[in-house]
Amino acid sequence: MEHRHSVRRYTEEPLSAAEAGALEQAIARANEASGLAMRLVTDEPTAFDSLLAHYGRFQNVSDYVVVAGPKGRDLQELAGYFGEKIVLLATRLGLDSCWAGGTFRRRSVAGQVTPGHKLACVIALGHGAEPGRPHRSKSIEELSNTHGLVMPDWFQHGMQAAALAPTALNQQHFIFTLGRDRQTVTAQSSGGPMSMVDLGIAELHFELASGHAVSGSAIPR
Repeated sequence: MEHRHSVRRYTEEPLSAAEAGALEQAIARANEASGLAMRLVTDEPTAFDSLLAHYGRFQNVSDYVVVAGPKGRDLQELAGYFGEKIVLLATRLGLDSCWAGGTFRRRSVAGQVTPGHKLACVIALGHGAEPGRPHRSKSIEELSNTHGLVMPDWFQHGMQAAALAPTALNQQHFIFTLGRDRQTVTAQSSGGPMSMVDLGIAELHFELASGHAVSGSAIPR
């Protein structure tokens, strides 16, 4: 999580067979667990070759993950949670990535979406042309509510990881609440563009670092 930073400019080096294979296996596992229909697309430059993508400062993107699934209120939260699993794997493989909510050519991506499903977002992947930079984060006190209780160590670790989660426009419009029993954790979005995708990403970060599941989320257990 600490090594993952958003990167929008890539070299022309393609994904290796080993990198693509590892990503496809992880995507298959995530789809089975979530009901999503994510798909790795390789050597396809048209989705990020548009005025909108150039406005978003994307360059040389020819590999990406289509994040889609059945229509429903939980789609975006599931997309964020399970899509970030793929992002973190890509980071471990030495790849760079960037979440994209709209700065791509939707017509090019639409053909990669399973009929009857809805596109949630796209994750650009590749070998970065330059290293990404850490984003500014709100304090964990701003991102959490503990009802005045002292944070347990596990909750603090979870919040530090949640603060590292990528969010649209770096808005960090989410809050994690520690129950008065000092064991139960819930999380909510406070609204904004792509905020439910952001919430799913933050929930994954929190759970990986804290070892505690977020109660009441859309994530299947």
